Amino acid sequence: MRLPSGFDLTYCTNVHAGASWAEARRALAEHVPELRARVAPGGQPFGLGLWLGADAAATLAQPVALAEFRTWLEENRAYVFTLNGFPYGRFHGARVKENVYRPDWTERARLDHTLRLFDLLARLLPAGATPGSINTVPGTYKGFGLDDSARRQIFRHLAEAAAELDKLRDREGRDFVLGLEPEPLGLLETTEETVAFFREFWALPDTPRCAREVIGVTADCCHQAVEFEEPAEALALWRDAGVRLAKIHLSAALRFAPTNDALAALGAFDEPVYLHQVIVGGPRGVGRRFGDLPEALAWARPLAPSARGAEWRVHFHVPLHAAVPPPLGDTRAALAGVFDFLARDPAACPHLEMETYTWAVLPEGLRAARVGEQLAAEYAWTLGELRQRGLAE
Repeated sequence: MRLPSGFDLTYCTNVHAGASWAEARRALAEHVPELRARVAPGGQPFGLGLWLGADAAATLAQPVALAEFRTWLEENRAYVFTLNGFPYGRFHGARVKENVYRPDWTERARLDHTLRLFDLLARLLPAGATPGSINTVPGTYKGFGLDDSARRQIFRHLAEAAAELDKLRDREGRDFVLGLEPEPLGLLETTEETVAFFREFWALPDTPRCAREVIGVTADCCHQAVEFEEPAEALALWRDAGVRLAKIHLSAALRFAPTNDALAALGAFDEPVYLHQVIVGGPRGVGRRFGDLPEALAWARPLAPSARGAEWRVHFHVPLHAAVPPPLGDTRAALAGVFDFLARDPAACPHLEMETYTWAVLPEGLRAARVGEQLAAEYAWTLGELRQRGLAE
């Protein structure tokens, strides 16, 4: 929804199962009218952050499907201003794990998919609305390995994406931006790594000038919190370094002291679909990184609690509106700094997207009976935080 302060707020539809357009379309028809009635009463237009995998995007690109969807958006007073271009294939119901990064930016398929999404976004973005944003993988996954040749290929594909986006801006007369999404164990992971990556990219002779304007970061608050960074500080550092903020994912991670009781409770979050990176912090900062929960648990269980680090952060998106009960906890408190940052600098990033995609794999005590109820509660919580700072009515 468009807020009086100029922000567009949405939830990401990657919470709904369905890699095909038919499945995605059914989920929208089921959930959007109810959500709009609950959180945007009085006929206020309802913003959407669409996740479109490669198969869904190919179908929606067909003229008949696109025309039908545009009619549906108009009838339901909904509009699309951002897309999630990170997951390329199936994202629910089967093992995803590190495959969420495939294809990565070393592969032509990732570039082609991203440009197709921007073409769709240009056709869906309402008249007068700008910018249109899309988030994407952080280059690649460190676990895949990366030599100099692969790194150069990532830069070449991003340079080509920048040139094509510049053409799209000229053709449409509107602004578009691609946001690489730093993530634990991604090529772009920490704030410093991200700044260094962009400075290297900008300095290359083949990088077009427009790259600074059309390629930036999507800041996921969960991801930066897992890195033991304050998300608001990361936003300020990226902004001050000249890295464009494409979109902010409002999200929270698990955090806790690794006692025996906490590790026992953590077992309920060890599920087979998504990658749940773990970062162990100690008195001197980050001590260990694990690619997934089973590795971290196997390492920690034989150890005395004092040898497991002072605190763990786990990449598991937890609901925004409800605290994770002890002995575990969450990083929701860090979002206060993000909202304060936006109140101080509302022009820094206009797109806000709630991204708790884990509803189907949450432990039962954290999962609402229906996903629509959980989404409505997250809207209420987020809007309440924005109202406290004069950013929503």
